[in-house]
Amino acid sequence: MVLVVDDERLIADTLSIILSRNGFSAMAAYDGKSALEIAKVVPPEVLVTDVMMPGMTGIELAIALQQKIDDCRVILFSGQASIMDLLAEARAKGHHFTTLTKPVPPAELIECVRECLGSDAPSTVLKRASAEKVIGRVLAPISI
Repeated sequence: MVLVVDDERLIADTLSIILSRNGFSAMAAYDGKSALEIAKVVPPEVLVTDVMMPGMTGIELAIALQQKIDDCRVILFSGQASIMDLLAEARAKGHHFTTLTKPVPPAELIECVRECLGSDAPSTVLKRASAEKVIGRVLAPISI
């Protein structure tokens, strides 16, 4: 499953829909806390997250998820040049993430997710129904 996180709901929903329409199982969350709740129920194979979000940055979210899910791959995206310091700090601590620039071109996102998943792309198993029963309020409805 690909977990897309952005505090801008339209972006999170749009990227999730793009991935879903291209054969990936995808869910959207709108903040780091909600993303962590979803990940407890449905561990993501790939995290696609904005870097600059209120409360918890995408880098903090990525590190927290990778500590719980060793094989979770991370794609960070941002429209702000100021993230370079945050990325350098993460690299100095041994964390290396793929990065994309906002606005994220759909073809580039799809290719990047495919590369992260390798032979597992596109992912075919989605446990969305069971996740909704457990944490229904934090899952973003996706209309395709």
